[in-house]
Amino acid sequence: MSLTVPNDLLEQAKAGHVDDAAFVACVRDSLPYAWSMISELVKQREHSGAEFTDNHTPPPDEEARGQLLRCLASDSMRGALERHFGVRLAFQNCHRVAVFDPAATEALREFVTPRAQILNQSPELVDC
Repeated sequence: MSLTVPNDLLEQAKAGHVDDAAFVACVRDSLPYAWSMISELVKQREHSGAEFTDNHTPPPDEEARGQLLRCLASDSMRGALERHFGVRLAFQNCHRVAVFDPAATEALREFVTPRAQILNQSPELVDC
């Protein structure tokens, strides 16, 4: 299961509308490793003023890896986090999360190319 959904949020969904802030809180509480990584990258990018910042450290265990995969593979979760933080997110391998300034369209376009994906490969990431 990707998210631990509180009853009030489930009731919102059944009624036809889910509050974005409540959904973001659900993601934060359900996927703490993914949330902390993305939050930290947002802070780093804001502090540096760079077009983007990214993570190169593999997750400490399979649970953490699973949180990243679930969070970033979901269009709804990724979109909610992008809106919440005011950034664009991109993802390579099992751990290379990148946080982009929304205006950094060329940097994002380059990050998601097949060339960038191939250059990001290494033997130690084969099970990633």
